[in-house]
Amino acid sequence: MPVVETFRIIGIMSGTSLDGVDLAHCTFTGNGSDYSFSIGACETIPYPAYWIERLKTLPVSTAPEYAETHTSYGRYIGELTSDFIRKYKLETDFVACHGHTIFHNPAKKYTSQIGEGAAIAAGCGLPVVCDFRTGDVAAGGQGAPLVPIGDELLFADYDYCLNIGGFANISMQINDKRIAFDIAPANIILNHIAHLEGKAFDENGKLASEGHIDSNLLNTLNALSYYKTIPPKSLGREWIEKEILPLLRLANLSRKDILATFCEHIAIQIAACVSADTDKSMLITGGGAFNTFLIERIAAHTHIKLVIPEADIINFKEALVFAFLGLLRMNNQPNCLASVTGASHNVSGGAIYMP
Repeated sequence: MPVVETFRIIGIMSGTSLDGVDLAHCTFTGNGSDYSFSIGACETIPYPAYWIERLKTLPVSTAPEYAETHTSYGRYIGELTSDFIRKYKLETDFVACHGHTIFHNPAKKYTSQIGEGAAIAAGCGLPVVCDFRTGDVAAGGQGAPLVPIGDELLFADYDYCLNIGGFANISMQINDKRIAFDIAPANIILNHIAHLEGKAFDENGKLASEGHIDSNLLNTLNALSYYKTIPPKSLGREWIEKEILPLLRLANLSRKDILATFCEHIAIQIAACVSADTDKSMLITGGGAFNTFLIERIAAHTHIKLVIPEADIINFKEALVFAFLGLLRMNNQPNCLASVTGASHNVSGGAIYMP
């Protein structure tokens, strides 16, 4: 009988919406194939203004600025981790960090998440697993999404797992294969418009609920070629800048109308990805799960059971799953599924740094 072991891992996630750094102390118990989990201490550390500006402008910075930021961001994450451990008096085996995505263009065979692993390890004094995406991209994959291996092994009770973060992405089992892909931009656009209104985000979708849906903009968004592309597929900031932002500028609408229209767009694209069967269920996580207006619009376009879990799962599922990806990497098990990313084979992705 396989030996059951327990692992204590801090998962760290920074999403494209720049809300902050998610840290979650996760405990996994398993025998190498069957795992259970619990989330203990967890916290989102909001980015100070310096880091928000630095991360926003890094894609157009010079090479030396990029290299320096890669290292200094790693030191920053290492310090946050060390403070987190001290604050909650945590016993931890190692750290698994996603980093922050600056470039993602798998069509040209590159992806880049900053946060140098050696600097993180030096800052927190623990082994670190990071750089999860590049191995899959090197094997011909999209390098995204990576969460589906966690959906398959930790959340198998649900027919669909939907995460609404910077992008909305979905994961499902089809013909004994895990399939997943980015559906559409979500909070990366909604937060951007809310910022123009002087708000960090559109709380509960209140601004959107006060707007009107513009059918011309909605039809134009829904007609974008990405939505007709067959998975595997993924989205990045570059696509938004090229395809979405110009449309929003040309629409010449109020910000509330843009928010209402874009929520409708997200809901329609999500509905297009799920079955009409009423006996199906979909777990919804990510910051978008708190956007009651958006959830109402998804419910209006679907007939399946929408499950909003406890707050720790909503807020920290991605940090949890990256902790799990780190565990799989440490055990030299696949953590990037070729059926999801389109790679030539399953990959055990991630670089390991020792303090």
